[in-house]
Amino acid sequence: MTKASNSRSAEAARRARRWLWALYALFFAAAVVAGAAGGILLGYEYNLPPIQQLEDYRPDVITDVYSDDEKVIGEFAVERRIIVNFEDIPAYLHLAILAAEDDQFYNHSGVNYFSVPRAAYKDIVKMRRAEGASTITQQLARLLMGNMEKTFDRKIKELLIARKIEKRYSKRQIFTLYCNQHYFGHGAYGVAAAADTYFGKQLKELTLDECAMIAALPRSPARYSPILRPEAALARRNYVLDRMAAEGMISAAEAAEAKARPLRLNPRPRTGQLAPYFLEWVRQSLAERYTTEDIWRRGLRIYTTLNIGMQKAANRAVREGLRRYDKKHGWRGPLDNVLKDPYVNLESYQHPDWKQPVRPGSTVTGLVVSADSRQAVVRIGKYRAVLGPKQMAWTGAKSPDSILKPGDLASIEIVALDEEERKAEVLLDQIPRVQGALITVENATGEIKAMVGGYDFETSQFNRATQAMRQVGSSFKPFVYSAALEQGWEPDSQIVDAPVSYRDGLGRLYQPGNYDGEFKGRITVRQALAESRNVPAVKIADQIGIEKVLVMARRFGLSGPMDPYLPLALGASEATPLEMASAFTVFPNLGFRAKPYFIRKIEDYNRTVLEETTPQTESVLKPDIAEKMLRMLEGVVQTGTAQAAKSLGRPLGGKTGTTNDFTDAWFVGFTPSLTTAVWVGFDSKKSLGNKESGAVAALPIWIDYMKEILKGTPVENFPAVEITTEDLHAGPETVPPAKKLIIENLPSPAPRKIPR
Repeated sequence: MTKASNSRSAEAARRARRWLWALYALFFAAAVVAGAAGGILLGYEYNLPPIQQLEDYRPDVITDVYSDDEKVIGEFAVERRIIVNFEDIPAYLHLAILAAEDDQFYNHSGVNYFSVPRAAYKDIVKMRRAEGASTITQQLARLLMGNMEKTFDRKIKELLIARKIEKRYSKRQIFTLYCNQHYFGHGAYGVAAAADTYFGKQLKELTLDECAMIAALPRSPARYSPILRPEAALARRNYVLDRMAAEGMISAAEAAEAKARPLRLNPRPRTGQLAPYFLEWVRQSLAERYTTEDIWRRGLRIYTTLNIGMQKAANRAVREGLRRYDKKHGWRGPLDNVLKDPYVNLESYQHPDWKQPVRPGSTVTGLVVSADSRQAVVRIGKYRAVLGPKQMAWTGAKSPDSILKPGDLASIEIVALDEEERKAEVLLDQIPRVQGALITVENATGEIKAMVGGYDFETSQFNRATQAMRQVGSSFKPFVYSAALEQGWEPDSQIVDAPVSYRDGLGRLYQPGNYDGEFKGRITVRQALAESRNVPAVKIADQIGIEKVLVMARRFGLSGPMDPYLPLALGASEATPLEMASAFTVFPNLGFRAKPYFIRKIEDYNRTVLEETTPQTESVLKPDIAEKMLRMLEGVVQTGTAQAAKSLGRPLGGKTGTTNDFTDAWFVGFTPSLTTAVWVGFDSKKSLGNKESGAVAALPIWIDYMKEILKGTPVENFPAVEITTEDLHAGPETVPPAKKLIIENLPSPAPRKIPR
């Protein structure tokens, strides 16, 4: 072998050794990297949240409050979440979510490895995060971690958790968990809450375009909110429909038809809008017996006594009655003028009211952009409206520019809306300063069927129906006459209506007078009550003893302070509308008062009954005395101060009430089944105005309310006290409630007949 060939062989051997060492180094480096990666992954694995949490997870669930016919009227919740099963998710919604978020969901094992490089490429090309690569499973993993920060560390954990989720759960389970836990904007968690929030529908009622709109939201609920950003939401919805068509989930024709539909939102009204005062009363009651966690996070079911139809009628009657009173006392001027701020532009100005959907029948704040002798142009968000003399006739103004000028903010009642032209038909309105309350009690049971605690819960949460202790005026007189009848007086007993004076223990002179300033001489007790004569009531109270009147009022359930002085006979005591309504049920109940209640039953998350209320009654008057008072109070409607109620054409009874200086106006009236108290007044106890009596300020509200709730119902007659053998053996559904109460409280053995 030559020297040259030996040299080449040695060089080849050295190169081989170098390559071998390089290979060893590569293997070693790979082992180090693999070991480090394995160690890192083990570290991540060790710090991952247990997948078992998904199985054990019990999300915050809405506590629903139900009406007497078990319809939802309100809720208590930190998160609006309605839990559904896989079978409850409509096919269109299922497909839309897949098209929008993860079209390969049923083909991958938690991570779509083909989408990761594609998304990375687009991010690099566009120099920003242009496309996400997270699968539905990864998004569920992210929800489990509770970390939405976009970091490399989070992404690794997300991938590992996604693989674990896929190993433990079926695709149906994963999809259902995603649909129940994802946030869809405006406080809605889960697809069912989203359907309710945006469309006021259950899942099964959703149309294709509505399903696509919901599926469009998980990417960015704020950016694609159909309420706040309708144009962006519409574009995103149409993108989802296009994706569904591209994936063969729907036909191109179906997609085109759905895309042609406008956004038809029916945003869920604010929680408790129907009966906010009632709901707050429920919440306060629950807080006395349950924890905050139970009420707001644990999905209780609260079944109440509230009747939706009666509550709607009560809302309308009180609001319209207070507005009617307020307008009668004149225009107070605009709310404000935005041009006080020199930087305000009338075309770009946005009022907070305009963030909420504008609906016919609502009252919102409008901005006057121009005004002349013929009309004032008003802007309400995207709508324009015109106020002419006809739309503001109640103010007495001769021309619009005499009371309005550009920049003025005024209350505007929406009559109708034209969405295409973005025009509104409106009336000039005014927010009343006067307050009112209405409460209805079912006579036989004591169930509260309707409650209004003030004009607007948003501006004042004080519940005047249950919390306001107000002087009751002449509505107290039935308690005086009940005490008198117990002492042997009769409805046809006579009393002299003539001037009289008394001196109290301190020698002070007390001279009661009548509302009309006149005296009628000798009249019957029946007439004295019907016409609400003051002097006869004081005389009778003096003759039987004012202490007996006080004791009688306590028996009827009045709890406020009472002094044993003669002015008490004219209502110089305070009570709440609830107490007065409950007290007056004694008369149609023929002597019995049912204890008022408003919660029938409470169930927990697992539908276990936690508590249940049964009606409780107590005897206040003997049936024969109660019946005499009932007939006398019918006379108040037939011939007395409440004759306006005769227009209802029903058997009715009740009593008006007016206090000194007209600070409080009352009417407490009843049918055989229901008793309703109405109060009108100012919170500051200032005068309502001259002659604003109970018959003028409160009774019209009561009539409007009763007219609506009695419409289409059969006429009921008040029962007599007489109990016959037929009554004793009749079924409970055929015996009037008042007689049933008497029968249930008869001593045993029951007499065959109680003479009238």
